[in-house]
Amino acid sequence: MQLLHGCKKNDRESQRLLYQHYYGYAMSICVRYCRSYEESKEIVNDGFMKVFKKLDQHETESSFKAWLRRIMINSAIDHYRKEVKHYHHSELEQQIVPGTVSNSALDDLSYAELIGMVQRLSPGYRAVFNLHVIDGFTHEEISGILGISEGTSKSNLMKARENLKKMLKKMNRGDLYSKYV
Repeated sequence: MQLLHGCKKNDRESQRLLYQHYYGYAMSICVRYCRSYEESKEIVNDGFMKVFKKLDQHETESSFKAWLRRIMINSAIDHYRKEVKHYHHSELEQQIVPGTVSNSALDDLSYAELIGMVQRLSPGYRAVFNLHVIDGFTHEEISGILGISEGTSKSNLMKARENLKKMLKKMNRGDLYSKYV
């Protein structure tokens, strides 16, 4: 790819074009790990700085998009580690009654609403949920990435799912939800 070749030579125009071309893709990854759009933009920009500094490490045979994805995930995790001391972790106050959410609530759920719900999770729950459910990491890998035990990873995933169910229940206002509980 000629654009990557230009970036490796520190050509500013090539860097600008690469950034513009992959910005949306990078943002779609980072927004899942953050509380706000502004925080996501910061992580995307940090990630692209890493891309431009480490572009020589990219092997031309491998997919640039997959390599970029990995850098953006790592940038989001680095940000999480740096900022985790500022977040307050809240425990789930009450248990969710087992059951399923009505299909109508799920059918009407937009991507933006789903991302908004994930963003409302505590940072620890959000990180584990994204790494396991969306990005396909095992609990063993997550424990290494986040510096937590596998048990904590599994517990955070369970609590993240419970919190998301609670949010879905509230979104459905209880009317259709009660039919399926």
